[in-house]
Amino acid sequence: MEQVSSTGRPVQITVTDGYDLKGFKGDTPVTFIRAEFNQVVLGDSAKIAVSPEGTAKYNFTCSFEFNPEGGVTLHDLAHKPVFLTMTEVLPKEKKQKEEKTMILGQAVVDLLPLLEGESSFETMVPLHPVPGSPLEALRSGIKKDYPIFFKNGTLKLGGEREPVPRPKKWPIANILAPGANNIPDAFIVGGPYEEEEGELNHPEDREFRNQAECIKKRITWDLESRCYLDPPAVISFQKRIADCRFWPVEITRVPLVTVPKGKSAKFEKTDDEGRLSFHGVAYVNMVPLLYPGVKRIRGAFHVYPYLGSTVYEKTKCSFSLFRDTGHHLIQNNKIGGINSPVSKPVISKNLKEEKTVKEKDMEARSRPGDVQAPSIKSQSSDTPLEVEPSLCNNPEGQQYVEAGTYIVLEIELDKALVPKRMPEELARRVKEMIPPRPPLTRRTGGAQKAVSDYHMQIKNISRAILNEYHRMFGKQAVKVGSDLDSETLEEQKCQLNYELNCSGKYFAFKEQLKHAVVKIVREKYLKTTAFESQEELQKFISELYVFLVDQMHVALNQAMPDDVQGTPSTIYTSSEQLRLFAFEAEVNENYEMATVYYEERLVREPQNLEHWLDYGAFCLLTEDNIKAQECFRKALSLNQNHIHSLLLCGVLAVLMENYEQAEIFFEDATCLEPTNVVAWTLLGLYYEIQNNDIRMEMAFHEGFKQLQARVLQAQVTKQRSTGTVEYVEEGGKDDSCLGPWGITSGSSTAAVKVEVPAGLGAPLSILDEFLDESSNLQSESHEPILSVQSQDPTTSQKPSNTFMKEIPSKKEASECQESSTCLHPTLYSVSQTPATIFMETIRFLMKVNAVQYVHRVLAHELLCPHGGPSCEYYLVLAQTHLLKKDFAKAEEYLQQAAQMDYLNPNVWGVKGHLYFLSGNHAEAKACYERTISFVVDASEMHFIFLRLGQIYLEEKEYEKAKKTYLQVCKRSPSCLTWLGLGIACYKLDELTEAEDALSEANALNNYNAEVWAYLALVCLKAGRQLEAEQAYKYTMKLKLKDESLLAEIHMVQETVGFGNPSF
Repeated sequence: MEQVSSTGRPVQITVTDGYDLKGFKGDTPVTFIRAEFNQVVLGDSAKIAVSPEGTAKYNFTCSFEFNPEGGVTLHDLAHKPVFLTMTEVLPKEKKQKEEKTMILGQAVVDLLPLLEGESSFETMVPLHPVPGSPLEALRSGIKKDYPIFFKNGTLKLGGEREPVPRPKKWPIANILAPGANNIPDAFIVGGPYEEEEGELNHPEDREFRNQAECIKKRITWDLESRCYLDPPAVISFQKRIADCRFWPVEITRVPLVTVPKGKSAKFEKTDDEGRLSFHGVAYVNMVPLLYPGVKRIRGAFHVYPYLGSTVYEKTKCSFSLFRDTGHHLIQNNKIGGINSPVSKPVISKNLKEEKTVKEKDMEARSRPGDVQAPSIKSQSSDTPLEVEPSLCNNPEGQQYVEAGTYIVLEIELDKALVPKRMPEELARRVKEMIPPRPPLTRRTGGAQKAVSDYHMQIKNISRAILNEYHRMFGKQAVKVGSDLDSETLEEQKCQLNYELNCSGKYFAFKEQLKHAVVKIVREKYLKTTAFESQEELQKFISELYVFLVDQMHVALNQAMPDDVQGTPSTIYTSSEQLRLFAFEAEVNENYEMATVYYEERLVREPQNLEHWLDYGAFCLLTEDNIKAQECFRKALSLNQNHIHSLLLCGVLAVLMENYEQAEIFFEDATCLEPTNVVAWTLLGLYYEIQNNDIRMEMAFHEGFKQLQARVLQAQVTKQRSTGTVEYVEEGGKDDSCLGPWGITSGSSTAAVKVEVPAGLGAPLSILDEFLDESSNLQSESHEPILSVQSQDPTTSQKPSNTFMKEIPSKKEASECQESSTCLHPTLYSVSQTPATIFMETIRFLMKVNAVQYVHRVLAHELLCPHGGPSCEYYLVLAQTHLLKKDFAKAEEYLQQAAQMDYLNPNVWGVKGHLYFLSGNHAEAKACYERTISFVVDASEMHFIFLRLGQIYLEEKEYEKAKKTYLQVCKRSPSCLTWLGLGIACYKLDELTEAEDALSEANALNNYNAEVWAYLALVCLKAGRQLEAEQAYKYTMKLKLKDESLLAEIHMVQETVGFGNPSF
């Protein structure tokens, strides 16, 4: 609308386009626009036909003049609008002389902006329907769903490859130039099947899809249809997906009918014109679009026969999308109406008889092992699709199931419906909660450094004095110094002092030593201010003098080691040994000693985050969650990209009900390591606690994909190494054989794109055969049409999970087994790849003693389709009940585990622990002996050997005990293993071997009273009184609790007559 400054000041009004139009007669009415202002008709537009899409281009311009002095004034512009009336011109009937018109609606344009300083403005105004207008249905506030149609599918012959690059096409008919069909710079690109969200994305489907999409006959569309969603539509889109996860994609065949020539020719209507042939439906799971950051769904989906009750149960859609459009499609598909690439002559009325196919042909083209009726299971759901028993209502559609027909499509959004938090934001949130703590820089000063510098100066001065002595008296005097009398030595001392004082060297030495003494005063004694009294000064000088003389002697002894007695060598225990000792104390429920070992590791290496994780796991075992949280957060502060630290911080946050922090930790872990199965599973469990079923399903699905990818990679690696199996190609297939995967960007708020390029592949063998036969018989051909429509169901379905099929092959080494220095060893097998994401998560949680979290995961493992009760499942349950001292339940679960895998060494190992802890050592001995007799070791052999050796000692089978302890000393030596070996040798009167073994045990832990007790016995029998008394002293000091052993010591002491100083 434009105002021109001139005499009379005309105002021009231009109407350009109309949208969402509908008439009384048909979907393409003829309409015109009449403009009125101030009760004056300004003009009528040309009569324009509305397109099938409901749009019309008017480009109608009219004008009026206003004059401030009279006529149309500024006052009129302010309070009088322009009325635009849309009128439909009805088709003339027979013997009708004049055209009939009916008003559809009226729009109102406010001219106030012209008075507010605007010289021109554009606006989009609503067209208000008049009563009885067909526009009322569109303006009643009920949003209508528009189906998206894909027509003109192209039949590809067997062996015909797709072009590379493979362009996407406009979904518009009657494009004359062939090249104009292609969308500029838009191509279909390939990708691996395993990354698809459809149904045929398993490794066993690869060969079938390669043949269907490359070798056999198929129908392709390669079309891309775009839709604009305004913000309210986006909200509605989200709600509908949440209410009903499965949306229908229908497929049917529409006959191409030849229009007879000549004006008087009549079109023969067939009986099959109004019915839908080969009516099928695919169910697309739209829930992934509600996952954070997901913008695309792509995959292959099975086609099932369209049965009303099944479709309604699955999608809550009560009628077919072709109910109102089937006849319209047939009319448009007459030759001359739509430019179809597959044009065939009219077929006879009995269409069904013409499509008969031999049974052998149907079986040869159907996929082996395909899911059959009446229980068809969708890949995206755990609930089978129950096909109606009576398939006579749609016998043609049933052929889709028999042939294994599927369609390949893609739905893509320009922007994700649910935004995903960026990794930078997650890292920032973690940094805010747990700021990184860089290692402290070592101080160059300090008391120890001051004393060390003093020692260094003493050594330097002593060498200088010795050199001066050699210069004066010669080096020979030192060698014969022991033969010199005291008078000669005193005389040489006086001469040396005189020489040092006269030469000034004494003063130089004193100045050289002064700086080191000052550092000791400041760093060790912290004296930096003046003394308050002379007495305080004298007292301090005396104390300092004593310290300096003592340290001088220490330095001189170090400088002249010939006269110093050698210090006994000490055995250094490594961090791994301390970890083993701590675990021994932990299993024996000596938590105080275990704490000492864990803290010793932290003191040695405070910057080692694995030590903090081990200590935190120990705190979880003792149910000290606060201290465990401190340990895990300390580890995370040392390395904020450490996945295990993030996961354990998240687990503790859930246990302490800090759910917001838990989400940050888990999400950050999945961003840092997207291939981590445990991270995705724990995130899904968190969403389950929050009752967020959609995100829970997303996390579990992603974890399943990563586990499946790992198993496939392991299989490929194994095949390459063995060289006996052909190489399995990774990453999908060639672009010419791949599905239609591409990305089209747009600038709208949310653009939905649906592609159906490779639909009916090789499974459409029956239809392909019919096309060949119909061509030979000059019968009517059919054209496949796809339709997609959003549904608004009244009820929601609870999302169900999809899990991988169990892989039968086993790997020799577990890929999910973590470093032994980071996580606890467990009492169950980790020798094979887990079949489910939940079992792998259980292994991780058991290693860190997060038993409170394990029971939730066990419930999922039990309900998992490819999980369920297994040997490892019952072993985990048994272990959790062993921790609670519930021996009855533990035994029950172990019996079930033994029934499932009688030859599993872990079953017998855990049963041995059960009987040992319950006091039935006879049964424990049998179980342990069976465990060590297996070719394959159990997961944790250390305690099996320890406890079996202890049982042998109790039953006085000392030779077997010695042999058992020797084996465990070779595998993993510790104080307890050497002690057991020493006891066995002592009982066999092998005192030398016993003393050696006990000495090793004492070197690893000199706080074990039992070790000192047996050392005392060995020394008593060997007749060494001093060593026997010393060993007995430490035995009593450490408070030996074994009364029978103490009584044996007293008896031997009475026999030999020494060993107890109190006698």
